[in-house]
Amino acid sequence: MTEPFFSSDEYDEQAHQLYNEARYDDALTLLRDGITRYPQAVELHVGVGYAQLAREEYAWARQAFHHALLLDPEQEDALAGLGETLLVIGQVEGALRAFEQVAELGFDDDHELMLQIGRALFREGYFVEARRAFERIQLHHADSPEVAASLGYTAHRLGMDADAFYWLRRALELEPSFSEPRVYLANILYDRGEVTAAMLHYARTTPEDHFDDLSIWRVIELLKTARQVGDDDSEVQEWLARLAELGGDVSAEDLVLAEIEGMQPDGTPRDPTQLELFGTLMRDVPGMQRRVAADAVPGAHVIETLGGLALRGNWDELLLQLQAVEGAWADGTVKEFMQAYARRGVAETGVQIPVTSAEAFLRGAAESGVIRIVE
Repeated sequence: MTEPFFSSDEYDEQAHQLYNEARYDDALTLLRDGITRYPQAVELHVGVGYAQLAREEYAWARQAFHHALLLDPEQEDALAGLGETLLVIGQVEGALRAFEQVAELGFDDDHELMLQIGRALFREGYFVEARRAFERIQLHHADSPEVAASLGYTAHRLGMDADAFYWLRRALELEPSFSEPRVYLANILYDRGEVTAAMLHYARTTPEDHFDDLSIWRVIELLKTARQVGDDDSEVQEWLARLAELGGDVSAEDLVLAEIEGMQPDGTPRDPTQLELFGTLMRDVPGMQRRVAADAVPGAHVIETLGGLALRGNWDELLLQLQAVEGAWADGTVKEFMQAYARRGVAETGVQIPVTSAEAFLRGAAESGVIRIVE
């Protein structure tokens, strides 16, 4: 029984807890009870909107968000929720207008809110708009692994694999235990035929890191091939157990048929949605300016490292700077550095990095995602 002395904030707090536990019906009941006592409490109407959005009751969710905005036209969570609801029901112009209003109100530095907006756009297939949202929040939260990973997922959907490699590896640089971008990266590599590089990343995950049948089958296949073992192998058994835990009753033959059916005539996947998705930067080098325009110096370029450093100069200067900031090779020759970096690239992404010249090396490093050429 609801306690009669609850404040509106207490109703909101308890409803949030129920929502986070995916108990949407209970959250909705509590919020409606709270609204009977506090009909002007904006946050309770916002909570109702999100609970109904989670229940896919879009008309009711839109009404709840509209009611909240009548009480407070600049309530950022209500605007974001309304935008998400409108996006799902196909009212794209209204959704984008609501999202833009959130930014105009000064909330473009709100990490969670902007991630919510970007992810909503991503889920509905608006990848260009999602990328803009993630880039906007990345300016304020340069060291967020979630934002870096989101930029990686979006770049991949836009066919920008070099950018995808960079941002996914940037996310892992920021948080090595972040399994989601590692699994996604491994799946990209597998689809490209880079099975050795894919296995390097799969091997750094555990069965509990995976929530998709396809990626688990891939790990099992690679394990059995690499170790020449069968289903009775203890390590393979761990992955099979995870598959069973997820309810995966698909046979290996069914998986092969599904992958064949998902191919276009040229052998490329029809739709990359088989990849696991999320639920879901800069430090100055001493003496260097951040994001200095490349045209400030003739022939100059700007690159970003996995560590988030911005380097500026011509190709030869950039190569020397990159060697200097990568402490492990700082004392070796430039040739030794390029060769070591090239080995890293081919091991982690399968991309061969040429070492014939500074420009060829840096462009190859960008293709492998070890650096990103900004300008």
